Amino acid sequence: MSKIHSFTTDQVRAILREIVKSIAEPENFMKLNEAKEAAGNEMLKMMQIIFPMVVQIEMEVIKNHGFAAGREGMVQFTQIVREMERLDPEVARLHNDIRSHFLPPVSITSAFDTSL
Repeated sequence: MSKIHSFTTDQVRAILREIVKSIAEPENFMKLNEAKEAAGNEMLKMMQIIFPMVVQIEMEVIKNHGFAAGREGMVQFTQIVREMERLDPEVARLHNDIRSHFLPPVSITSAFDTSL
């Protein structure tokens, strides 16, 4: 699919916004919050329960934009997003917003040596 590689930054932003909006839909938001409560702050449980839910929402959105349904389309989309997020702060912000649903917040304390 050569169309996949010709996405513009604006198109990727629009797809990411659509994913964020889909996650925020009442039914999805409620299911994710229930799963987050069940997982607590345990990374393994979050990756087992919440990550697949977020990926499913993403797959539903991206298939409407020419990506293959399933894992292959998800990998292609993620590669495009990762390339673009290095160059575009809005793509990076939106991608981080999506990831924040399945990655627990990481607190960095001053106890670490930052002199590296």
